[in-house]
Amino acid sequence: MSDGTADVSRRGFLRAAAAGAAVAGASGTAAAAEEGGGGGGGEPDYGGWLDPTSNFDGSTVDATGQDSVTITVGAEGNNGNFAFGPPAVHVDAGTTVVWEWNGQGGEHNVVEEGGAFESELTAEEGFTFEQTFDEDGIVKYYCNPHRSLGMVGAVVVGTDYPTAGGGGGGGASTPINPEHMGVPFQAHFVGLATILAIVVSLVFVLFQLKYGESANTKGGND
Repeated sequence: MSDGTADVSRRGFLRAAAAGAAVAGASGTAAAAEEGGGGGGGEPDYGGWLDPTSNFDGSTVDATGQDSVTITVGAEGNNGNFAFGPPAVHVDAGTTVVWEWNGQGGEHNVVEEGGAFESELTAEEGFTFEQTFDEDGIVKYYCNPHRSLGMVGAVVVGTDYPTAGGGGGGGASTPINPEHMGVPFQAHFVGLATILAIVVSLVFVLFQLKYGESANTKGGND
């Protein structure tokens, strides 16, 4: 192979390498964008938390855009006044949620699933308890005396929360979604496969540039 031909081949190789790198980057980005959802914009995934309460019909009340939202404690449900109304509500981050007792169903309280907050236990009509939620996610809570009856509720906060069929989350019985580990699996596979293909191609081209000879130059001239 002549020096001129080698130079041209090397320039072509560099162009091909640059183009391949660009394609790999674009492929990985596109895959991540396509598969990386699961945070907001869809139906919240409560992980079965609201299944026990009879007044939850699968819908979440949209209260976004409001500074304050009121939830009734002692609403009708679960064969009596043993429910929160509404049981599921969606608010913006920074919204204050006010639980207001209606005096029905005996003594109630509001307890966060993990113990982050707890109201006093009371049957007083008009009693209120409030919390301001600044972090996105799903806040799950219950009434301690009537939890076994299904008196549970949830507050969806902001836009970054687990969604049904794409975001995972929920209770302990919900399988861990691999996407919580970072880039989705699909994006990993697409990116790795693309990079591997480019590396193999580059190695082959390098081998050809270093050792390959054309049929016309092999053996030299007599």
